Amino acid sequence: MTQRVDLATVMDRLAIDAVITGYAVAVDDGEWADYRALFTADGRADYTGAGGVEGPVHEVAEWLARTMRLFPVRQHLVVNRRIEFQDLGGYPGDLAEVWADYLNPMRLATAADGASGPEAPATAPNFVSGGRYAFSLSRTDGGWRIRNVTVHEKWRGPAGPSPEG
Repeated sequence: MTQRVDLATVMDRLAIDAVITGYAVAVDDGEWADYRALFTADGRADYTGAGGVEGPVHEVAEWLARTMRLFPVRQHLVVNRRIEFQDLGGYPGDLAEVWADYLNPMRLATAADGASGPEAPATAPNFVSGGRYAFSLSRTDGGWRIRNVTVHEKWRGPAGPSPEG
């Protein structure tokens, strides 16, 4: 590869990283228009590996908007990102696959949510899960976009010390 191709590849990696970060931030902040904008027009999301739904991004975004109300506090930490580009004879193409691990602490909604004063809800997580995302991305006229994301949850449970401890 030439230095020009190497630089373009670095720029693509940074752009893809921004998309993946944008994905986590959109879900955590409940910004569903931003979430949809990260996908191609025919983009799909598959949350069945974590007990959710699978389908076109606009339908999944509606499901997420309803479901995430159960978790008013949430934070997706997306780490260990591995990016592989389509190989066009030694040159990167317009497709990429990304695998990234996640840790997702959340707080389930309680009756006290929305209260102020001594009855105000705690903000510490009481539920946590972890696993791996598999993203397929395409370079579009508007930049890199997600064609598909699949969640592979590996574990889940209550946050904090174990009941025996």
